[in-house]
Amino acid sequence: MGVAFEVPGEPRGKGRPRFTRDGRPYTDSETRAYEDKIVAYYRKALKAFRWPDTGFVAVEVTAVYPIQKGASKAAVAGMQAGRILPSRKPDIDNVLKVVLDALNGVAYKDDSRVVAVCARKIYGLEPKLVIEMKGCE
Repeated sequence: MGVAFEVPGEPRGKGRPRFTRDGRPYTDSETRAYEDKIVAYYRKALKAFRWPDTGFVAVEVTAVYPIQKGASKAAVAGMQAGRILPSRKPDIDNVLKVVLDALNGVAYKDDSRVVAVCARKIYGLEPKLVIEMKGCE
């Protein structure tokens, strides 16, 4: 079985951990808000669906970034055709990390159940995250 949903808006990555004065790590408020947004769109699309606690999950994340205003016609054509790809921040591993952490305990018991991942950055007309998940054997 496979499920998919989208999170509108410019993709963000997982922020670096912050530390309290006594050395305990915590997630900053901007990252926490983005994780909450991912969960909200997951629940909106899939209600209370959760992978079985003993199941394995494959996750595919596509981060779609807007085409820059002022890009030349040739550059825009290259971006739309996928010949020119975003090499900007955030790093793709941080985008993947924010998705996996957000869905931890919501879509699956723990992100240790995720055994395969694919992540990419592309240009598109509307910025968004596209998240696809399927069971693995």
